[in-house]
Amino acid sequence: MVAPPTPLPPVAALPVVPQAAPDWLTDERLLRDEGVIFGLSEARPEEKTAVIRTFFAHQTAGLERQIEQYNEKIGELNLFIGQRENSLAELEHRHTTLLNQPPANHQLPRTVVGLLLACAMCVGNYFLIETALQPAYPTHTTFIAGGVFLAGMFGLFSRTSLFHDPDSRLSVRRVLEEIALPVVSAGFVWMMALQSQSAPMAAALGLFVLGLFLFGGKLLLGLLTVLRDDLRAYSANRQLLQDQRAFTARYETETKALRHEMDQLRAQKWQILPDLTRTEAERDRLNARRDMLVRLFESEFNLARSVKDRLSDAQRRAILGES
Repeated sequence: MVAPPTPLPPVAALPVVPQAAPDWLTDERLLRDEGVIFGLSEARPEEKTAVIRTFFAHQTAGLERQIEQYNEKIGELNLFIGQRENSLAELEHRHTTLLNQPPANHQLPRTVVGLLLACAMCVGNYFLIETALQPAYPTHTTFIAGGVFLAGMFGLFSRTSLFHDPDSRLSVRRVLEEIALPVVSAGFVWMMALQSQSAPMAAALGLFVLGLFLFGGKLLLGLLTVLRDDLRAYSANRQLLQDQRAFTARYETETKALRHEMDQLRAQKWQILPDLTRTEAERDRLNARRDMLVRLFESEFNLARSVKDRLSDAQRRAILGES
């Protein structure tokens, strides 16, 4: 936000220095006579017109200084107004950009539900393993089943999976790292189930456990990754909402202050404009009076110079008042 401007001192009224005008400048009849006298003599008209212009230059000098001061002050006020307009435009742009910023997409409720179901599936898989191992290992079944379960789910902790990374290069080592422990664990469960169940039932159990090892673990890992991303998106959306509310309150306060300052600056400018207009009008009036007197003198001078050669010496002396 631009700091409030320092109040500008008022433009002091500069009175026009009084300059005593020759009689021939205040009386057009006398100015005509001066033009005739100069035209009939050998004098040059620039001598008299220079006197007229110099006299009016003194008359308008104070007005010119006043006009210059008025224009400088108006320029400073326009600069301050422009700075606040730029600040206001920047503030409005930031406000609009922030309000139009779309929230991040996430499926947090769905991800949480899916994660709970995946956990329930893994728990069910553990109990299936424990039930299959119970006849063969009646003691410490829980620990043995837990070890087999973790061994089968070992693929859960690998960095990537062959099922989710189609661009990776296949190798024997990579395949063994991916499926060796799940296959061995499922085979162990199948062999233990054969002791208490029929071959078809044991085979079905072994295949089912193998499928849970291969895909259930990856599903759980993927949901954990999605949950992390969804939580980040949810947090970012909450922060965005807080920023929008805070910036909206700040935007309203700052825009109100900027508009108030602009109104004050414009009011100062409007107070100066009538004085500037009056001063310029007075200067233009004096300049118009100067130009009119110069044209009047030159007209009489040219007229007298055109008839000079047609007059006798006696006539010229009589007009000039010479004896």
